[in-house]
Amino acid sequence: MTIKKFMFVNRKAPYGTVYALESLEVVLIAAAFEQDVSLAFLDDGVYQLKKGHSTKGIEMKAFEKTYGALEDYDVTKLYVDEESLAARGLTADDLCIPVETMSRAALGKMIEEQDVVLSF
Repeated sequence: MTIKKFMFVNRKAPYGTVYALESLEVVLIAAAFEQDVSLAFLDDGVYQLKKGHSTKGIEMKAFEKTYGALEDYDVTKLYVDEESLAARGLTADDLCIPVETMSRAALGKMIEEQDVVLSF
C-alpha cells in the first residue's frame, strides 16, 4: 500500500456548519487506512480545539472530546497557527489537546510538502 501525506486544514468555527465535524470524520477515516495524517488549524478553526465547548441551545452534540481519540489513530501531527490564536486571545494552554504552534509561514511550507491537502 502506498502511503500518502495528507494535510487537513481547518479554518471554520466548530459549530454553525458541518465543516469541522466532517473534517474530523475524514481525518479518522484516512488514519484508519494508515495514511500519514496531519491537521492544521487556522483562522476560526482554532476554536475547534478550545476547551469547554458548550452546545446547549444549538441542538448539536459537542465533539470536542473526539479530538482526544486522534492519538488512538496515530494522528499526532497537530499544528496551530500562532497568529490565529493570538488574534482570538487564545494560547496553546486554552486548547483541549497538545498541539505544536507555528507561524503561518512555517505552516505554509509544511502544506507545500504534502501529497494531498484538504481544506475545511
